[in-house]
Amino acid sequence: MELTITQFLSLDGVTQAPGDPEEDTAGGFDRGGWFVPHVDDEFLETAVEWIGEADAFLLGARTYAAFGQAWPHVEPPDPFAPSMNGLPKHVVTTSALDTGWGPVTVHRDLSTVATLKAVPGRELQVHGSTTLSWSLLQEDLVDRLRLVVVPVVLGAGRRFFPSAGPVSGWDTVSSRVTSTGVVLSVLERSDTVEFGRYPPES
Repeated sequence: MELTITQFLSLDGVTQAPGDPEEDTAGGFDRGGWFVPHVDDEFLETAVEWIGEADAFLLGARTYAAFGQAWPHVEPPDPFAPSMNGLPKHVVTTSALDTGWGPVTVHRDLSTVATLKAVPGRELQVHGSTTLSWSLLQEDLVDRLRLVVVPVVLGAGRRFFPSAGPVSGWDTVSSRVTSTGVVLSVLERSDTVEFGRYPPES
């Protein structure tokens, strides 16, 4: 399987609590729900296509717990419910975890992720799970990024990319703008990172 991360980002890179003011108030964050006003039919159609590529999910403990509170109560005809509730969930955590939202397997570190990727299938998808996502990027385990960039600056909150980390190259496979100004971009890992000088040397 290919490991794919889907992240909702503000213009200043915040990923925290896109869906609800009470979703994640860690650190006193009081600006949750910032993505909701930008949801339109084009985004929903794209999101259904993306999640339709999943054969399993890889989640951090915080995201798993939040999803586990909501998704068991969602049923068809919601287009996301069959995948979210039916596919295998893999959670990376060293803490105790209520595993009531199944099927679920708990992993204590990232050492088993390569084994998960070796299982025949389409995508092993990460949704949210900012801390886990960054750890996966640091370990060079990510094949694809799907970034949903929302035209808002939040000025606070947990960010996807920390202030320091490894260099990596990415090729933009597709990018388009929805009716509400959301940029939907798909990027795949590149083997090279290029640097240059301006103006270019002749």
